[in-house]
Amino acid sequence: MAGQVITVAQQKGGSGKTTLAAHLALGFRAEGKTVGLIDLDPQGSLGRWYMTRLEADESACERLEFATSSAWGISMEVRKMANACDVVVIDTPPKVDSDLRPALRVAHLVVVPISVGHMDLWATEGVMDLADRENKPVLLVLNRTRSGTRLGAEVMEAARQLGAPLAKAAVAQRVGYAEAMGHGRGAIEAKGPAREEISALVAEVAERLKPR
Repeated sequence: MAGQVITVAQQKGGSGKTTLAAHLALGFRAEGKTVGLIDLDPQGSLGRWYMTRLEADESACERLEFATSSAWGISMEVRKMANACDVVVIDTPPKVDSDLRPALRVAHLVVVPISVGHMDLWATEGVMDLADRENKPVLLVLNRTRSGTRLGAEVMEAARQLGAPLAKAAVAQRVGYAEAMGHGRGAIEAKGPAREEISALVAEVAERLKPR
């Protein structure tokens, strides 16, 4: 059986898309899955993270496959990855145009991070529209949240009104995520609240991937 494909997409840059993609991959890997990562973003941040991880400790990349792709080649790359992996996670460029549609087309689930701010909410509508045209389910994820703030509460309430499921698990603003990514690691690989919130999110995503 071919692996399930998760496309992480958001029109606005700075939403934490690459960090979320890497941590979803590590979360599924922690459950014993073989995970494929595909970097579709010309910035190549996910690739840099993977190579940093590989150079530091090759064993840390066991059950983690990596590839880059262009928009036109994503279908072929996903087919290869899905035949070898249980889960495939695609990191996409921060834009919404015809180049994004092939990555949405191959997805079983489109995960859309919303960094806590109204501009991220506005940008989310474009991704949702494209996913709807491709008839793909969407899961919104609040990212870089700050608990107890009025803005955080406003954005959460507005996200609930967007017309797509909002994950119960949110990813908080933590220095640990950025520090870990800079060393080719993940905050989920250390004990603490980051591990708990990513594990909870992975459980929700896995539930959404189950055949209906």
